[in-house]
Amino acid sequence: MRVSMIAAALLAAAALMPLAVGDLRAADVSRGPELWGKCRACHTIEAGGRHVVGPNLHGLFGRAAGALADYRYSKALKESGIVWTDESLDRFLAATQDVVPGSKMYGGLAGPDDRSDLIAWLRTVAGPGGKAP
Repeated sequence: MRVSMIAAALLAAAALMPLAVGDLRAADVSRGPELWGKCRACHTIEAGGRHVVGPNLHGLFGRAAGALADYRYSKALKESGIVWTDESLDRFLAATQDVVPGSKMYGGLAGPDDRSDLIAWLRTVAGPGGKAP
């Protein structure tokens, strides 16, 4: 009886924790274009795409934050030490100014499912030859 009460308490606590990228829920890549609509005013994603308010995101994964020589990043982002992975992008998009105070990036996505879906979609379009709609 005691073990099942502890197990029930642990399950209840786990249900209240936000999902991280790659956790229980599978990402819905089909939502990517809709979610990208919140990003495309400031970013492009195609190879050779121009920088807008924010940098072009083509080739983002595995790249150090602030690494594009032809974009003027904030000092805070250049010195952040971040390398863009699913996890680091998820943390950053959840609370941009908390993760990198002084970054020019504002906004992000509050919902963990939205972040997971967007990141999964970005992986499909941010590589060689990727093009956002």
